[in-house]
Amino acid sequence: MAIIDVIEHPNERSDEIVRREPEIGAGEFVLGSQLIVRESQRAVFFRDGKALDVFGPGRHTLSTDNIPLLGGLIGLPFGGRSPFTAEVYFVSMREFTDLKWGTPQPLVYRDKEFGMIRLRAYGTYAMRVADPQLFVTDIVGTRGAYATGAIEEYLRGIILNEFNDLLGGVQTSILDIQSMTGEIATATRNALSDDFARLGLELRGFQISAVTPPEEVQQRIDERSGMAAIGDMNTYVQFKTAQALGDVAKGGGGGGAAEAGVGVGAGLGMGTVMAQTMRDAFAQPAAGQAQPAPAAAVATHPCPNCRFDVPDGARFCPNCGTAQQVAAATITCPQCGTQNAAAAKFCTECGTSLAPPATP
Repeated sequence: MAIIDVIEHPNERSDEIVRREPEIGAGEFVLGSQLIVRESQRAVFFRDGKALDVFGPGRHTLSTDNIPLLGGLIGLPFGGRSPFTAEVYFVSMREFTDLKWGTPQPLVYRDKEFGMIRLRAYGTYAMRVADPQLFVTDIVGTRGAYATGAIEEYLRGIILNEFNDLLGGVQTSILDIQSMTGEIATATRNALSDDFARLGLELRGFQISAVTPPEEVQQRIDERSGMAAIGDMNTYVQFKTAQALGDVAKGGGGGGAAEAGVGVGAGLGMGTVMAQTMRDAFAQPAAGQAQPAPAAAVATHPCPNCRFDVPDGARFCPNCGTAQQVAAATITCPQCGTQNAAAAKFCTECGTSLAPPATP
């Protein structure tokens, strides 16, 4: 095992939080070795599995002056240059930004307008190491390297747990949640601060990119907004009718003025039918309302000349003008004077026979 006189880690990966030196096994150092720590780093010095000290930025000479426990651990033979095995964990103190969080499964939400719906949410957050020694001892352990990917899944679970609790307490509609994402994000960040501090981390930022309902609920929202955009239904029907007329007129073809006239006439007829159909549909009474009484049927008889149905009581046929035989509408009772139907045989009031007297 080679003796290491200079201990440093100048080349960090973009997602690297901790790097151990050496990465595998223990390093052999001597008193007087130089430890170089960058401005964005902290170095946690371990000996025999025990964290002895945390070094800040700068050049440090390993000696019993800055690591007093070394003297008791290794003694001072060989003129103070005694080799010993140890590990140094370089911890990046920079802020790790644009870390992702999101709901792998939709969340059940009680919406005051749509009832029980499922929502998806996602966003970003930023963090940094606040306590290097706590983070190394409790999270990293003896691993040679530790990156953000190793802890993101665990942090995502913590975030979703707090986010679900906060979202469940927001008694409003999905239509209003988008205007409240800033408040919900701030509340979530405050709720997560203790959870991150327990791991030696600090949550520096938390953003909610979107809270979205499933596709079928989005379609209902689009339909509602479309109906609101239409406004007055009668005006909308008139507009669509005029649009249909224009389309039919344009499609009249090149057959001359007569053909164009036919196209316009057909368009007018189509527009009239469409408008009438829409008016009839909207004019139909709602369920539970009384239906209008049907018109009474008019009694008719066939014309003896053209067989056209002539209303009873008409003196001439409205189709051919032939004179009609008009029967007496009523017959007077000779006993009480009551007017009875012409075909009646007895008076409806006194029962007197209405038949003509027999000829002697």
